[in-house]
Amino acid sequence: MEVKFHLPGLRFNYPLNMLMLSLLETQPKFFREGVKIASFYGEFPTSVWAGGRMVLGDQCDTSYIRNAIKNINARNIPIRYTYTNPIIEKEELDDFYCNFCMQEADNGMNQVLVVSPLLEEYIRKTYSSYKICSSTCKEIRTVEGLNEELAKDYYLVVLDYNLNNEWEELAKVSDPSRCEVLVNACCIPDCPRRGAHYENIAKNHRIEIANRELPPEKKIPIIPWTCQYGDHNCIYTIQDYKTYVSPEAIYNEYLPRGFNNFKIEGRTGNIFSLVETYCHYLIKPEYQGYIRIQLLENLEASRILVKNKPRPGVWP
Repeated sequence: MEVKFHLPGLRFNYPLNMLMLSLLETQPKFFREGVKIASFYGEFPTSVWAGGRMVLGDQCDTSYIRNAIKNINARNIPIRYTYTNPIIEKEELDDFYCNFCMQEADNGMNQVLVVSPLLEEYIRKTYSSYKICSSTCKEIRTVEGLNEELAKDYYLVVLDYNLNNEWEELAKVSDPSRCEVLVNACCIPDCPRRGAHYENIAKNHRIEIANRELPPEKKIPIIPWTCQYGDHNCIYTIQDYKTYVSPEAIYNEYLPRGFNNFKIEGRTGNIFSLVETYCHYLIKPEYQGYIRIQLLENLEASRILVKNKPRPGVWP
């Protein structure tokens, strides 16, 4: 059975994702059994429709967007826009930049992850070639609610991470093959601030875009947000969480139950942390150290990672 992984990033992690894809194509012996890269997900910053992660101080240009879409799709990998702003308003549906991104990838191959019914309706009407996916940001915490979502016209439904490893509940899922499991959620289980965090991100995206048109003295302050948990978590700190999905659980528990879509979190995470996470889930244990070094060396050679030399001193 294929083990489909959905990798984070159309912008910051794009070089790493393309490296992983090339490695899988040329050296499949390093990868765990059945691994397939099923999509790259994220946004081309900064999009008012986007949600889930905060991006400040960046903006993709036309050529980057076109080239990224072309290069990813040419490798038979769909992109999936995470247009999960939960508080989008009607006038924002006409946003030129977001519509440009949609038009450029409107080829029948790509996907959109949604939360807002308003935006979903607009996309279904305006860009009917896209496969629509239901986001974990909806926080559907019950199997009954999940099955209602699966009964709708969604290509995939991303599970709320609190359902992870709840085997009695997961046994009631009507269509496991259309569910996507978030394997490395950095949030603590049952986080009471998760929904508020999504809303904060959406508001700050609006502020970031509005500030571009304002003089320095009139710029709107970003609404602060700190998290004592998720801001500092990584693949090694979450393994005691009941929501953590181990590679062993994927093969021994999820696949036999019909779940074969797995989402790796980390669109704006530290690149070293993401290398560790990719190795943890995708690479056979005996090759993880070797592949870790290979990835980092390739990123350095591509000048994605830059190692500064010390300044020469003066003696005496």
